[in-house]
Amino acid sequence: MPYRVKVIREFSAAHFLERYKGRSEPLHGHNYRVEVVLEGEVNDEGYLVDFLEVNSYLKEILPEHRMLNDILGGASTTERLARWIYERVKERFPQVVEVWVWETGKFAASYTERKSITSL
Repeated sequence: MPYRVKVIREFSAAHFLERYKGRSEPLHGHNYRVEVVLEGEVNDEGYLVDFLEVNSYLKEILPEHRMLNDILGGASTTERLARWIYERVKERFPQVVEVWVWETGKFAASYTERKSITSL
C-alpha cells in the first residue's frame, strides 16, 4: 500500500477578483496556507520524499508578497492558485497527488489530477 505525506507551508500575497458579483473586488491580501500531498512507495532509506526538500522547493516557488493576478494571468481564485502550485510541484516531485490552498481558516480549494469518486 502506498504511503502519503503532507508538507505545509504558508505565504502572504495580494489579489482581487476582477468580476466578483458584477464588479471588481478591492485589492486585498491573505495569509495563505498550502498543503501538498504526495503519495507512493518508500525508498531504500525508508521515506517517500525528503520533507525538507519539498519545503525548500515550496519556499522557492510560492509567490510570497506578490500580486496573484499578475502571477496567474487573470482570475486569481483559490482554485486557480491550487492548480498553479500543483503544476509547479509536479515538475520536481511527480509523487504529488493533491494541493490544498487555504485562503482563510474556513475557506479552501484543492486541485488533483485524479478523478473524483462522484464521477466514477
